[in-house]
Amino acid sequence: MEKDLVEYIAKSLVDDPAGVVVNVIEGEKSTILELKVSPDDIGKVIGKQGRIAKAVRTILSASATKSGKRVVLEILD
Repeated sequence: MEKDLVEYIAKSLVDDPAGVVVNVIEGEKSTILELKVSPDDIGKVIGKQGRIAKAVRTILSASATKSGKRVVLEILD
C-alpha cells in the first residue's frame, strides 16, 4: 500500500517516470521504503529545503498509522 503511494507521488513529480524505483525492506516494527529516481529528477523529489520530501513522509506516516507500523522513506541518490 505505502509502496504504491510513494511510487504514484514520485512518478507525478518527475520528468522520467520510468526511472522511479521503490524497494521495500520489511522489519518487525518498521518498514523502510527506498526511493530511487533518475539523477536529473532528484531535486524534484526532494524539493527546496526538503519540503517535498517532508510532505511525502508526512503522508506516509498518516497512511501507516492504521497498520501500526512505522514507515521510513529513504531517498537514494
